[in-house]
Amino acid sequence: MKEQAEHIVAAMHSTGLKRLIFISSMGIYDEVPGERYMSVLDPYRDSAAVIEASDLDYTILRPGWFTHDDEVAYELTQKGKPFKGHDVSLNSLSALIGHPGASFRTDQGVGLLSARARRTNKRLSLRHPSGSRCP
Repeated sequence: MKEQAEHIVAAMHSTGLKRLIFISSMGIYDEVPGERYMSVLDPYRDSAAVIEASDLDYTILRPGWFTHDDEVAYELTQKGKPFKGHDVSLNSLSALIGHPGASFRTDQGVGLLSARARRTNKRLSLRHPSGSRCP
Protein backbone atom coordinates (compact mmCIF):
# COMPACT_ATOMS: atom_id res chain seq x y z
CA MET A 1 0.00 0.00 0.00
CA LYS A 2 2.92 2.34 0.59
CA GLU A 3 3.94 1.96 -3.05
CA GLN A 4 0.35 2.64 -4.15
CA ALA A 5 0.31 5.83 -2.07
CA GLU A 6 3.62 6.88 -3.63
CA HIS A 7 2.13 6.35 -7.10
CA ILE A 8 -0.95 8.37 -6.17
CA VAL A 9 1.19 11.29 -4.96
CA ALA A 10 3.39 11.12 -8.09
CA ALA A 11 0.37 10.99 -10.41
CA MET A 12 -1.21 13.95 -8.65
CA HIS A 13 2.01 15.94 -9.00
CA SER A 14 2.30 15.10 -12.71
CA THR A 15 -1.30 16.19 -13.37
CA GLY A 16 -1.24 19.25 -11.12
CA LEU A 17 -3.96 17.98 -8.79
CA LYS A 18 -3.63 19.00 -5.15
CA ARG A 19 -6.73 17.74 -3.27
CA LEU A 20 -6.78 14.14 -2.02
CA ILE A 21 -9.19 12.26 0.20
CA PHE A 22 -7.45 9.05 1.22
CA ILE A 23 -9.25 6.26 3.06
CA SER A 24 -7.14 4.19 5.44
CA SER A 25 -8.22 2.25 8.55
CA MET A 26 -9.04 2.89 12.16
CA GLY A 27 -6.32 1.67 14.50
CA ILE A 28 -3.27 2.68 12.48
CA TYR A 29 -2.08 4.90 15.33
CA ASP A 30 -3.14 2.52 18.15
CA GLU A 31 -5.94 4.98 18.87
CA VAL A 32 -8.69 2.41 19.48
CA PRO A 33 -9.09 1.95 23.25
CA GLY A 34 -8.55 -1.66 24.31
CA GLU A 35 -7.42 -2.85 20.86
CA ARG A 36 -3.97 -3.63 19.48
CA TYR A 37 -3.91 -4.42 15.78
CA MET A 38 -0.13 -4.62 15.57
CA SER A 39 1.57 -5.33 12.24
CA VAL A 40 -1.61 -6.13 10.31
CA LEU A 41 -2.13 -2.37 9.92
CA ASP A 42 1.48 -1.49 9.04
CA PRO A 43 0.68 -1.14 5.30
CA TYR A 44 -2.13 1.32 6.13
CA ARG A 45 0.09 3.26 8.53
CA ASP A 46 2.93 3.39 5.98
CA SER A 47 0.65 4.61 3.19
CA ALA A 48 -0.80 7.32 5.46
CA ALA A 49 2.76 8.45 6.26
CA VAL A 50 3.46 8.90 2.53
CA ILE A 51 0.35 11.06 2.15
CA GLU A 52 1.16 13.12 5.26
CA ALA A 53 4.71 13.74 4.06
CA SER A 54 3.48 15.03 0.70
CA ASP A 55 2.69 18.64 -0.16
CA LEU A 56 -0.88 17.70 -1.17
CA ASP A 57 -4.01 19.12 0.43
CA TYR A 58 -5.10 15.82 1.92
CA THR A 59 -7.66 14.41 4.29
CA ILE A 60 -7.00 10.91 5.57
CA LEU A 61 -10.14 9.18 6.77
CA ARG A 62 -9.79 6.25 9.15
CA PRO A 63 -13.20 4.54 9.25
CA GLY A 64 -14.18 1.51 11.28
CA TRP A 65 -16.18 -1.32 9.71
CA PHE A 66 -18.60 -0.35 6.92
CA THR A 67 -22.34 -0.95 7.12
CA HIS A 68 -25.09 -0.54 4.52
CA ASP A 69 -27.39 1.33 6.92
CA ASP A 70 -29.33 4.25 5.48
CA GLU A 71 -28.58 6.41 8.50
CA VAL A 72 -26.09 9.26 8.23
CA ALA A 73 -24.56 9.44 11.70
CA TYR A 74 -20.85 9.72 12.29
CA GLU A 75 -18.37 11.13 14.74
CA LEU A 76 -14.90 12.40 13.85
CA THR A 77 -11.78 11.68 15.86
CA GLN A 78 -8.63 13.71 15.33
CA LYS A 79 -5.27 11.99 15.02
CA GLY A 80 -3.76 11.37 18.44
CA LYS A 81 -7.15 11.17 20.21
CA PRO A 82 -8.98 7.96 21.24
CA PHE A 83 -11.15 6.62 18.42
CA LYS A 84 -14.91 7.10 18.90
CA GLY A 85 -17.56 4.87 17.42
CA HIS A 86 -16.67 1.84 15.34
CA ASP A 87 -18.98 0.85 12.51
CA VAL A 88 -19.92 3.56 10.04
CA SER A 89 -22.43 3.48 7.21
CA LEU A 90 -21.27 4.00 3.65
CA ASN A 91 -23.89 6.76 3.49
CA SER A 92 -22.17 8.52 6.39
CA LEU A 93 -18.79 8.25 4.69
CA SER A 94 -20.27 9.57 1.43
CA ALA A 95 -21.86 12.51 3.24
CA LEU A 96 -18.55 13.38 4.87
CA ILE A 97 -16.55 13.08 1.65
CA GLY A 98 -19.06 15.12 -0.31
CA HIS A 99 -19.22 17.91 2.26
CA PRO A 100 -18.03 21.21 0.75
CA GLY A 101 -16.35 22.39 3.97
CA ALA A 102 -13.83 19.55 4.11
CA SER A 103 -10.65 20.20 6.09
CA PHE A 104 -7.23 20.08 4.48
CA ARG A 105 -4.09 18.37 5.77
CA THR A 106 -5.99 16.41 8.41
CA ASP A 107 -6.21 12.83 9.58
CA GLN A 108 -9.59 11.86 11.03
CA GLY A 109 -11.15 8.73 12.42
CA VAL A 110 -14.76 8.18 11.36
CA GLY A 111 -17.04 6.11 13.57
CA LEU A 112 -20.71 5.72 14.33
CA LEU A 113 -22.23 8.46 16.44
CA SER A 114 -22.94 6.99 19.88
CA ALA A 115 -26.37 5.46 20.50
CA ARG A 116 -26.94 7.94 23.33
CA ALA A 117 -26.22 10.87 21.03
CA ARG A 118 -28.51 9.40 18.35
CA ARG A 119 -31.34 8.98 20.91
CA THR A 120 -31.04 12.54 22.19
CA ASN A 121 -30.98 14.05 18.70
CA LYS A 122 -34.28 13.32 16.95
CA ARG A 123 -32.86 14.95 13.83
CA LEU A 124 -29.14 14.46 13.52
CA SER A 125 -27.34 17.75 13.32
CA LEU A 126 -23.71 16.98 12.73
CA ARG A 127 -20.96 19.52 12.39
CA HIS A 128 -17.92 19.19 10.24
CA PRO A 129 -14.59 20.28 11.83
CA SER A 130 -14.85 23.45 9.69
CA GLY A 131 -17.92 24.38 11.77
CA SER A 132 -20.43 24.00 8.95
CA ARG A 133 -23.35 21.57 9.16
CA CYS A 134 -23.10 18.16 7.56
CA PRO A 135 -26.03 16.79 5.52
